[in-house]
Amino acid sequence: MYTLELGESRGRDMREDVDFLSPIESERLKIRKPKQVAAGIPGVAKSFAIGLSEAGLSRTLRTMRTVNRFDGYDCPGCAWPDPDDHRSGFEFCENGAKAFATEATKKRLTPEILSSKSVQSWSKMSDMELDKLGRLTEPMVLRENSNHYERISWTDAFGMISEAVGALEDPNQAVLYTSGRASNEAAFLWGTLARQIGTNNLPDCSNMCHESSGVALSQSIGIGKGTVKLDCFEHADLVLIIGQNPGTNHPRMLSALAQTKRNGGSVISINPLMETGLNRFKHPQEVIRLMGKGTPIADAHYPVRIGGDQALLQGVSKVILEEGNLDWKFIDEHVQGFEDWKRNTESLNWESIVNQSGIEHQRIVELGQAVSKSKNLIICWAMGITQHENAVATIQEASNILLAGGHFGRPGAGACPVRGHSNVQGDRTVGINHHPSESFLAACEQYTGVDMPRDSGYDTVEFVHAARKKSVKLFMALGGNILSAMSDTESVAQGLRNIDLTVQISTKLNRSHLITGKQALILPCLGRTEIDPAGFVTVENSMGVVHSSTGKLQPASKSLRSEPSIVSGIGEACFGDTPFSWTKYGSNHDETRNLIESVLPGFTDYNQRVRQKGGFYLPNGPRDGPTWNTPSGKATMHVHRFPERAISEDRFILMTIRSHDQYNTTIYGMDDRYRGVYNARRVVMMNPQDMHKLGLHPSDYIDLTSHFNERTIDSPKWKVVPYEIPRGNLAAYFPEANVLIPLESVAKGSNTPTSKWVEVSVVPRKH
Repeated sequence: MYTLELGESRGRDMREDVDFLSPIESERLKIRKPKQVAAGIPGVAKSFAIGLSEAGLSRTLRTMRTVNRFDGYDCPGCAWPDPDDHRSGFEFCENGAKAFATEATKKRLTPEILSSKSVQSWSKMSDMELDKLGRLTEPMVLRENSNHYERISWTDAFGMISEAVGALEDPNQAVLYTSGRASNEAAFLWGTLARQIGTNNLPDCSNMCHESSGVALSQSIGIGKGTVKLDCFEHADLVLIIGQNPGTNHPRMLSALAQTKRNGGSVISINPLMETGLNRFKHPQEVIRLMGKGTPIADAHYPVRIGGDQALLQGVSKVILEEGNLDWKFIDEHVQGFEDWKRNTESLNWESIVNQSGIEHQRIVELGQAVSKSKNLIICWAMGITQHENAVATIQEASNILLAGGHFGRPGAGACPVRGHSNVQGDRTVGINHHPSESFLAACEQYTGVDMPRDSGYDTVEFVHAARKKSVKLFMALGGNILSAMSDTESVAQGLRNIDLTVQISTKLNRSHLITGKQALILPCLGRTEIDPAGFVTVENSMGVVHSSTGKLQPASKSLRSEPSIVSGIGEACFGDTPFSWTKYGSNHDETRNLIESVLPGFTDYNQRVRQKGGFYLPNGPRDGPTWNTPSGKATMHVHRFPERAISEDRFILMTIRSHDQYNTTIYGMDDRYRGVYNARRVVMMNPQDMHKLGLHPSDYIDLTSHFNERTIDSPKWKVVPYEIPRGNLAAYFPEANVLIPLESVAKGSNTPTSKWVEVSVVPRKH
């Protein structure tokens, strides 16, 4: 285990015992049968219940009526798109309701309350309890020789940051992290601020999730995004859902899948766990379907072994070639690398494919035949694919399959990486990128007057390594909870503690406010639901639509500032208004959009088009042409061999998952009702046969130890839950299980933490 180095300041010593993990408590675990139907009346009831408890009746109804409307605010939950031409009466899902209800909460974490306890005391509370404290209302500072936050003015807070920037010996000692909930306007200004400081150290949440998708797709089809529109699901005859749990993580996607089924298409689930949302779905806004049996979603489920997706997809490719039902005209006109891919695929051994995937040969043949016959195929994926060592290779095999069938450039077909944060894709589009292109930097330089650094910056993993080496002096976060979101929680905590000043722009308290640098600032910002005096902001959804978001509620405090205003305030304090007019852009979002339009292609008439109903689509070559922004001008089939990994019989492969009562690192409740787990989060799902082999019974305690090269990480006291999961595989909730993921274990090509492949040993314990 890593240990903190000696010789740190008195202030650091005072806070050394702050808990970097949510406390291990005695949870009252109850295990029931997993639900067979998603959403329905229980989903409606839950949506209203959390709203009433947090925001009250009036604010609940107001937020429900305005969320995802043409003139309303964008849900701060996932990035699933809304229909282009209409909105239903209530355009949200249960988990979206949790997100905006808890943001609209009536509870307030005032300076008096926050300063009344030490950070040690606050850290004894669970992550859920911290969130339920309510909205932050004023800027707060944690000084070097204190363990209590105290009130600070905005002017003095910005002055502290300016002093920290001025004290940097090297601009690369500064790191600016971005959450996927930041607006396009805030993100563009944030990137400009980083580059005026002189660094491209812009790690973001995408580094931890869909970075693998961006890398893989950019190399294959010339764009790091999906290539479908929402209405494509109405035209698809086959949709593959791989490594994704839409019922919990993207619930509104179930409506699109239900439409696929009603139009005669098929849906196939590929995942170690059979998830309720892909079993049967009752639309929460359709009374008739609420009262009925619901719509069956998945026609077939393939319980692939954790990490076996690439082998399974290459088995599918093998069947496709054997069937010979390829789009030869499309391949000839648009694809390079086909012959190499064909030779590699044909050479693969069926026994190895079956062993690595855990799927019987005949079932793979059936899947391959279904894909081969498809005229309009969509392949969807999420974290279950992107967070593996071979994630880039797996995604490129999915792209190979789509290219072989010509599934680009027509309705009902294409690639669909499903994004988790509401604007994580938009943030990347407007410049949150640790290795930006020369064309982007040149345009920024031209229109901002700021000299742009050219060297690549840190991603999230590289940031933690640098912080642990004491190479980071200033860390600022535009939202998020990096401590809990990242792998290897203890290493992240050690890195943060080494930093001189950490700054968090936030709506609520989380654990990243408690594990801090020598000094720390909390800068409270407006939420997505609240009125911004500078006007509306914009976001980009999973399918490349840029649209407006207009808050309707009065701010939680008169002291709150919008994210763009905060960023501009920092910029003005550090650099004044020359050469870049920070004051101008902090007070008028139209001006920021005019600047984005000048810098980025695809944003022509930004302010005019975004005021149209539903906004506008950004250009997408594979979807709109197809055309390919690659060196050759063609799409590329990439050749990979799937890894043949063997572990000892006494070891397991663990993957992290979300419960139904959480969104990313935010915990709303202790239940995961779809999976039948109640009143507990520190649980491990295990195949009953594996439990029997170890002499375990439901709710028994176990200790886990992860293994990576020569390093081990111990995590004690987990309860076992019997579940339908392949033998040798385990599942546990994050952020609790993040501590087990070694920082050094990352995806090849993208450097994404391997949260879905953690080799662990299991030791039963009495209590």
